[in-house]
Amino acid sequence: MPITYIAETLFDGHDMLSDIALTVDDGKITAITPATNNQPGIVLPGLVSAGFIDVQVNGGGGVLFNQSPTVDALKTMVKGHAIYGTTAMLPTLITDQLAVIQQAADAMAEAIRQQTPGIIGIHFEGPHLSEPKRGIHSTDFIRPISDKELAQYCRQDLGKVIVTVAPENVPADIIADMVKQGVHVCLGHSNATADVVEQALQAGASGFTHLYNAMSPLTSREPGMVGVALNDARSYCGLIVDHHHVHTTSCQLAIKAKGWQKIMLVTDAMAHVGSDISSLPYLDTEIIRTGDKLSLPNGTLAGSALDMATAVRNTHQDLGISLADSLNMASMTPATYLGMQDSLGKLAVGYAADFVVLDTQQKVKSTWIQGKKVFDSTQ
Repeated sequence: MPITYIAETLFDGHDMLSDIALTVDDGKITAITPATNNQPGIVLPGLVSAGFIDVQVNGGGGVLFNQSPTVDALKTMVKGHAIYGTTAMLPTLITDQLAVIQQAADAMAEAIRQQTPGIIGIHFEGPHLSEPKRGIHSTDFIRPISDKELAQYCRQDLGKVIVTVAPENVPADIIADMVKQGVHVCLGHSNATADVVEQALQAGASGFTHLYNAMSPLTSREPGMVGVALNDARSYCGLIVDHHHVHTTSCQLAIKAKGWQKIMLVTDAMAHVGSDISSLPYLDTEIIRTGDKLSLPNGTLAGSALDMATAVRNTHQDLGISLADSLNMASMTPATYLGMQDSLGKLAVGYAADFVVLDTQQKVKSTWIQGKKVFDSTQ
């Protein structure tokens, strides 16, 4: 049965519109029209915008995907991030053993088969990375790519797939093969020279994982991965705007260089988001939350406690980026990168009824996935 909502303000991906009737039926948007006087409908006070799409989320709701590669864990992650406006995600498996990669892929395949709301695919971040730029990824598991791993990445039952690799350790012909089979190859955790990065892009790599972090820097005579990423007009970059991973000026520079159309706000969130845990056991150490920062006992950044609504808020309020562009970097841009621009990422007829209602400070009042309310701040 169709349900009509009356939005005080609605951002459709292009314009901020006032007094709009949004009609939803069977999980899809069926009409967006100006509201008439006294039109019946459920009033949504605040700003209604497309739900946020997070392509790099390691955990949430108290669970880390690596530690619990199950369908139940995926559902818990969705619930933990829906509080902050995320309506679609690529749960991210960081560097691990082959058996865990297989378990995660099987869990994702089952979640996709069940059409689990909020789950659209998987991101394998490693294990084919550069040891000098490994961050918290375990040296014990970093390794060259194998046929068994490729078989998992190239499965056709996983929804959308991102694989992050260091191009100095994964040959261009393997990158090209993965791309040919539908994988979105991102570059990151890499110490590669600019020439090697360019070769990977020519082979079909199309994105960069958490721009600036864990990648060869831009210098005067060697542009590094950062320089190529900023200069390349075709590729997309994930950006962690939590004020811990990247300096404000560097964030502003990236958006100025690439445009909102090529920058995807990401969280790199760990299990802490959407839960009250402060410490998480991880391998032979622990990840500790201090305020809005996650780190190992030695001070190394360990993912983030960032959520997508805060990423939007930081981008708009602290970087001075327009609200429209900030919202699009959290929705339309990742949808376009994943090739889902005709079904997700903006509010239009025929698109998924995935939306978030924000207050004037871009804090989440309610979240809707496929036309169903999954979070309400008043309840």
